[in-house]
Amino acid sequence: MDYDLIIVGMGPVGAMAANLAGLWGLQTLALDKAESVYENPRAMGFDHEVMRAFANIGLAEAIAPYVMPYRASHYLTTQSRLIKHIDAAKPPHMLGWAPNYVFSQPPVERELRANIASFASVTVELGSEVQAVETQGERAQVQVRNRHGELRSVTAGYVLACDGGSSPIRARLNLRMEDLAFDEPWLVVDVMLKEGAGESLPSTNVQYCEVERPSTYVVGPGRHRRWEFMINPGESPADIARPESIRHLISRWLEADDYDIWRASTYRFHALILEQWRSGRIFFLGDAAHMTPPFLAQGMCQGIRDALGLIWKLALVRRGLAGPGLLDTYQQERAPHVRQTTEAAKEFGLVICERDPLKAAERDERLLQSMHGTPGGTTIRQSLIPGLKSGLIDDRAPAGELFPQPKVIDREGVQGLLDSFTGQSLRLVIAADVDAGPLLEQVRLRLGASPLPFKVVRLTAERPTPADAADHYQELDGVLERWMGERDCKIVIVRPDHYLFGGARTSEGALALLERCLEALTG
Repeated sequence: MDYDLIIVGMGPVGAMAANLAGLWGLQTLALDKAESVYENPRAMGFDHEVMRAFANIGLAEAIAPYVMPYRASHYLTTQSRLIKHIDAAKPPHMLGWAPNYVFSQPPVERELRANIASFASVTVELGSEVQAVETQGERAQVQVRNRHGELRSVTAGYVLACDGGSSPIRARLNLRMEDLAFDEPWLVVDVMLKEGAGESLPSTNVQYCEVERPSTYVVGPGRHRRWEFMINPGESPADIARPESIRHLISRWLEADDYDIWRASTYRFHALILEQWRSGRIFFLGDAAHMTPPFLAQGMCQGIRDALGLIWKLALVRRGLAGPGLLDTYQQERAPHVRQTTEAAKEFGLVICERDPLKAAERDERLLQSMHGTPGGTTIRQSLIPGLKSGLIDDRAPAGELFPQPKVIDREGVQGLLDSFTGQSLRLVIAADVDAGPLLEQVRLRLGASPLPFKVVRLTAERPTPADAADHYQELDGVLERWMGERDCKIVIVRPDHYLFGGARTSEGALALLERCLEALTG
């Protein structure tokens, strides 16, 4: 059997990639050597960009019971002094969703996999292990051994290696990971509170920046709580992960009878980035391409951004709507983004993990001064996540920014977030005070009968009526109007992954912008 795409690994990144491939109609085979979802939580946080992706594939409602907005984070010293406060931006939210969430991974991952069944073009084979991957001219050949031990060969235009931090595919190709010099041992413990327990626990997330033992407390959905403890010199991972050791560590907050241990695992938190994200027709995503310390809850987000940034490009190239050079922008865009986000997480880790009392005291004073110099004393978590700096974007601001998602109403009176009307497409978004007629006539002449997935969004000052065109929408929360005003642009072109190709102030500028976009797509 020949496919457009073979996805190796069905963790959250591979499963999201499979859903997105289905959304774009790619004939896809998704493989995983395990026959079921891993039943213990690993990731615990994701952001509004990922929630937007869940909504794009039709999954927001299904995962709602297992998700809740992320609480603020307090950084406390050994003396319980607050030295840093990180919180989310207040409503109205720029992407239409809360900026950050906590979640229970196993049920969310089950829903993510189940959703793949809604896409006829995607086939899932569990209990199937990839033995080898080779690029042969215009195709990639994959050797697969199924759950019965039978070996067969399948081919595809491209292979996505979503096979985790130890990535057998990466290892076979001897691809190098750049080490960003962070390597710390930690114990991660997830517990489920018993009914009525936990009333005295902190209501926020807490980073205990204590030299004796740095630790983290995270409020999860429902009765789920997580502690992370740095492993001290002289302690073995095996010893500290024993139930009696865990109960001793948690006794500072809870009695042993107040909770059940869900899982306990020891890790070395690393900061690593793959030097070469593509080998022939093989692309690397998620932990196979990068690993980040968990201090910004961006590990899973990074991998899902990989899928968001790559799948639509693969689809356009497979349909002949873009040149193969478009795929070179995958690493150009993602590697700098991952590096900056990982460096930010690493810096937070270095703050938390400081064990020298003198350096810790200096850190405390520095952070206190910084907090007092910050408006409201609060760092906005999402301000730490960058946009795109290069790749398929224009060469001037606001190119590379994430496009906001306002709540709108259409001509039929239907209300919803803008993505629910446009889907993942190229979008030309026009402000309400622009005379769009002449511009759109030129756009139609330029595009002709092109099958390029291209939508027009005309914002209106008044509520559209059934007599208006289908592309008329009135914004209900002012998010996009303010955003465009702050950037002094009236017309923007948005990519399918919701990053801005670029913006313009005039119709003439918009036509030139469209021309640059089409040229960049075709190479």
